[in-house]
Amino acid sequence: MPTLEHNALVEMFREHPELAPRWLATLFHVEVPPHASVAVVESSLDQLLPVEFRADLVLELRAASGALVLAIVIEVQRDVDPDKRFSWPTYVTVVRARKRCGTIVLVVAPDAGVAAWAAENIDLGLGRGNVEPLVLGPAVVPEITDPADAENETELAVLSAVAHGNGPSGLTVVQAALAGLGRLDQAHAMVYFQLIWNGLREPMRQALEVLVMERQIEGEATFPPFVQKLVDRGKLEGMREGELKGMREGRLEGKRDTLLRLLARAGIVLTENESARIQACTDIATLDRWIDNVLGAKTATEVLS
Repeated sequence: MPTLEHNALVEMFREHPELAPRWLATLFHVEVPPHASVAVVESSLDQLLPVEFRADLVLELRAASGALVLAIVIEVQRDVDPDKRFSWPTYVTVVRARKRCGTIVLVVAPDAGVAAWAAENIDLGLGRGNVEPLVLGPAVVPEITDPADAENETELAVLSAVAHGNGPSGLTVVQAALAGLGRLDQAHAMVYFQLIWNGLREPMRQALEVLVMERQIEGEATFPPFVQKLVDRGKLEGMREGELKGMREGRLEGKRDTLLRLLARAGIVLTENESARIQACTDIATLDRWIDNVLGAKTATEVLS
């Protein structure tokens, strides 16, 4: 049975079909045919066989003349499903035969393992033909950490939070996505928030709760009301200052440990002063930035810039 997460991702493309060709061009660097419109069409793929195949969504790209230039079959995949290795080629061939245009399968798979499985080439037999789905997963979806970017690309920011919300920069990615939800009506924002929340593991949920509590205690209403309700009033009023401080320090310590492990894995040796600087840092955003800097860095100076 389809879940809220599945349906929310399908509806994202149903309400904004233009996202698919735009992300094909910007994230996959695919040369999308020039087109004047993108529209959702039927997803039922009937054949002259006693079976009905139903894709999550089918989009049509049409030129200004009205001619079909591309069909995109969108599939949201939350788990590995071996049957899809047979149904996805069927979608491509049936849609292509019916519409007489090029057809591709775009799989939305927020989980890294599922995305890697979905991206595998599907051999149709004896290596004489194949279908290679394009997969919108963590390897393709960027980590959006700037709230301004999240406001401009809210749907992509939501996907970023679902794909990367449990990673080293997870809390920053989630914060940016929540900031982007501010431009949406409450009904859509709440669905997207639930999608993000359901994808978070317990440590990240606790970190987000702590952050919400901190902002409420400090009188900073930086989150939408439904996010602030994460922490019920009784829990907030019963929170002693020392408990809150301890929870925040635990979050900081986790960030410092992550940074030190990444540095050790990269073979970067710290001086005594550099180690002390890391231990003295009490700013989550700074620690997140240093964690991001480790990738490709050769020296501690590059990391702690």
